Formats: sequence, structure tokens, C-alpha cells
Amino acid sequence: MYVYQDYDQRLLEERVAQYRDQTRRYLAGQLSEDEFLALRLQNGLYIQRYAPMLRISVPYGMLSSAQLRTLGGITRDYDKGFAHVSTRQNIQLNWPQVEEVPDILAELAKVQMHAIQTSGNCIRNITTDEYAGVNPHEVEDPRPWCEIIRQWSTFNPEFAYLPRKFKIAVNAVPDADPAVIGVHDIGVQVVHGDDGETGFQVWAGGGLGRTPMTGALIGEFVPWRHLLAYLEAILRVYNKYGNRDNKYKARIKILVKALGPERFRELTEAEFAELKDGSMTLTEDEVARIRECFTAPAYRDGQDTGAVDRALDENRAFNRWYHTNTRAHKHDGYRAVTVSLKKTGRIPGDISDEQFEKLADLADRFSFGEVRNTHQQNMVLADVAKDDLFALWEELDALGFATPNLGLLTDIVACPGGDLCALANAKSVPVAEGIQRRFDDIDYVHDLGPLDINISGCMNACGHHHIGHIGILGVDKKGKEFYQITLGGRGDKVSRIGEKMGPSFESHEVTDVIEKIINTYVDRRLENEPFIDTYERIGMDPFKESVYG
Repeated sequence: MYVYQDYDQRLLEERVAQYRDQTRRYLAGQLSEDEFLALRLQNGLYIQRYAPMLRISVPYGMLSSAQLRTLGGITRDYDKGFAHVSTRQNIQLNWPQVEEVPDILAELAKVQMHAIQTSGNCIRNITTDEYAGVNPHEVEDPRPWCEIIRQWSTFNPEFAYLPRKFKIAVNAVPDADPAVIGVHDIGVQVVHGDDGETGFQVWAGGGLGRTPMTGALIGEFVPWRHLLAYLEAILRVYNKYGNRDNKYKARIKILVKALGPERFRELTEAEFAELKDGSMTLTEDEVARIRECFTAPAYRDGQDTGAVDRALDENRAFNRWYHTNTRAHKHDGYRAVTVSLKKTGRIPGDISDEQFEKLADLADRFSFGEVRNTHQQNMVLADVAKDDLFALWEELDALGFATPNLGLLTDIVACPGGDLCALANAKSVPVAEGIQRRFDDIDYVHDLGPLDINISGCMNACGHHHIGHIGILGVDKKGKEFYQITLGGRGDKVSRIGEKMGPSFESHEVTDVIEKIINTYVDRRLENEPFIDTYERIGMDPFKESVYG
């Protein structure tokens, strides 16, 4: 992980002191609600339906065991004992008190954490593949580039008041998109040129929300030295031409569509020509300095995996978990383990104070003291020796973290919805739980194969419903909660927006509708054909007919 230098820590502590004084003045009546609004948003504090919500930044999803323990203590001392993993790899507290937020930020600063730029019209958390650095398919580790972008974007005054919020993701896997760069304001794809030099394909104009779109390729090959200059060129075009009069038309996706990709590219290249070879040019020394923060841990060689092999043969539950929740690793003798936060009966993505602390202990024992958050609201122990897997599985199972459903129907992504969020039109969590309980036969769920269900409580799409194979969107109809279904979305090899099925359904109908969709898939699929492939082969009509008659 990147380790803060003295200037990083000093800057962070100064920001905490600054916000403490701003909060003091607000509580004393010296700042109005409107004056305080911009200040609290810059420090990640929202006012939700029943209480404030604090979004804590987790750059590219990485957490140390010390940070996990601090989060556990904060969750216990300042919240109600639970925190939430968001779909952009952050951590959210749903019940902090406004007057206590400066104390929370001070506790976070002690372990190099903060809530800066987790809200507001600025560049938000930089995200990537949760398996970055250990993914055997990546062309190189994308995390150093994420850190370089993070440092460039943090406190950058030119981009502190953009027309709208702005999200950047980085991917280094050539034939897949685990970072979902296609639906980000800027998506950065790490590539290697013919001479082996690192460069980037840069996409712009993706995004979900009210008007979901996938991005357009703007930079076909940007040499690594010019990455920041090219990103800055795109941001300058957006700052100049983005719509500031209508927040629903303010995202960069609207601008790219209005101008067209060719014109947007021309404007970007004009800005880039002025910035190229200037102060934004990266040097080999600086890139090497950042890369040194992400060196491989001290992996063990010559492991005895005989015990694991026997456990795979003898223990069906362990075997299923191994093949579902662990994946290949760059280093022979290791696996990356996904810690499931999707046990039926628990809010997807929620983790308790005690679980934070116990997971920190497991990270220290089994994964070099590090954990990653995922876009699917789970967590990952990225460096687990194979001969430790059975012992780890037993520990995770005792914590309720070993549900073997990664990437399957019950691994549902859901925002907090109307239970907490002031923007939501409908609840998400009860819908997710209803589906999980209907499909509680784990053998059947495994037989169905890969299937993404995503649920959002409103058009802001925090549950990424547009890119779920089955998407569920909460809508309001004359004060009643209804749910709109989409099919065919993707956020894996390609990014694609799902297609609306038809009229929406009342809350009590949703689980039955999902079951009809699944039954249609089972009836029409070819042998071992995943849901999304069946949908792409037969189209929407058979599913509509089964649901609407």
C-alpha cells in the first residue's frame, strides 16, 4: 500500500483541524445551512433520511489491518455497530452525529484515512480491480497508476467545483473489465505498445444514473509520461463546456453525447497539445517511487498442499467454497479469497464492529495484513497460502463470511435504499432478502451458474442496476413503492446497459417476477449456458411473455 509521507500526514491533519473549526462555527450559528453544506460535502458528510451519513475514502479498495481495527472502533463508538461497503469500494457510516464527525476524522487520520472528496462535484475515489497486483491476467499492476491519479486529483483546485461529481476507474486486464471502466466518467485501460512500453486507452463519457451510457474511446494510446496531462485535458474540456445550469444534464456523459466523440476528442487533443511535456509530465523516478509502495509480500515457497487436497476431496462444503470464493493468483501456491458479505438475512455489504476486528486478525494471520473492498460489496484477502485455506475457511465460516455464492444469484448488490437514504424512492434491502430467501437452495443456485442481480432504490443507481444481468430499480408511483426490471446489463467483459422489461411491479410481486425470469432461463438455456448468454441468444420477448402473459 501507499504509505503517507510527512507532508501527506501534515496535510491531512490540517484538514481535520480546519473542518473541526467549520463544524464548531456551524453549531454556534456562525455558518448557515447553505454555507456549511459545501464544507461538509467536501468532507464526505451527507444528511440522509434519518441521520447523517459519512462516506470514508478507501483508495482503490485497499485497507490495512490497522485501518480495519480503527474502522471497527469507530463503528462501535460513533455509530450503531455496523458499517457498509459501497459499490465504489468505500466504507459508509449511516448513523454518525454531525458534532462527532471531526472526532471520527481525527481517528481516521491516525491510520492514514479520511473522507476527503467522497462527495461534492469533484474527482471521487479512484477505483480498480479488487484483485489488482495478484490477478494473473493483468498486463501489470494498475495500483501505482491509481495512486498517481489519486495524488494528482486530491485538493486539485482546478477540479474542486466541476459541473458534477466525477469518477475515474483503472483496469489492467486486457480481455475483461473487472473495474467496470466502461460506465465511469473516465475509464483508463492499461495497455502495452508494440515496443512493450506502458500506455493507456482513455475512455470518457460513461456513467449510470438517470441517463445511463457507456463511454467512448477518446485516447487510443496515451504514453505513460503523459497520463496526467491527458486526463487534465479531458477535465478542462468538461470544465469549459459542461452544463452547470441543470444538474441532470451536468455529467460528462451528456457533454460527450451532445458534442459527439469525434468533436470531444478534437477539443481534448487541443487542450492536450498545450499541456503535453509541461509540468504534468511524469518521470521515471516518480513512477518508480510510487511502484515501490506496491512490491510483492514475502511469499512462501515449497508449501505442502496435501492437507488442502485431502480436504477438497473429503469436505464438500469446503470444496464448494474453494471453487466459488477463491481464485487463481500470480504466485504459485497462493489464492485470492473473497470474504462474502452476502449471507441471507444480512444487509448486503454490511459489516459489524466485531467483524472488522476479527477480519483484521485474519488478515494479519493469513494475508500479510491487507484486505480489499470490492465493487460487489464483498471483501478480499488477496494473498492466502494454499496450505492455509482450510483453516481460513473454518474461521470465515464461524464469522458468517464463507457463503459460497460469489457471482451467483444470491450475491446480490444493493444500495441501502429507502431504509436509510433520503433520495431513495423505494427500499432495496427487503427486496434483496426476499430473493435470497426464495432461492435458499445453494445446490440450485450453483446449478444456475453466474448471474448478477443489482438493486437500486432510485435513479442515482448506487446499486448499479443498469449493469446487472437482472436489474431492479425502485420507483415512486403516487406515494407507493414500485420496481422496474431490466435485463441484459453487463459489467464484465463489456459494459452494457440493461433493457427495460415493461411496466413496474409492486414490492410484493418482485420475488415472484424474478422466479418467473429464472424459470424461463432454465427452460430455454442450452447445456451449461449462463443466464446472460441465454438472454443474448433469445432476447427479451420470452421473458416478457412469462412475466406479463
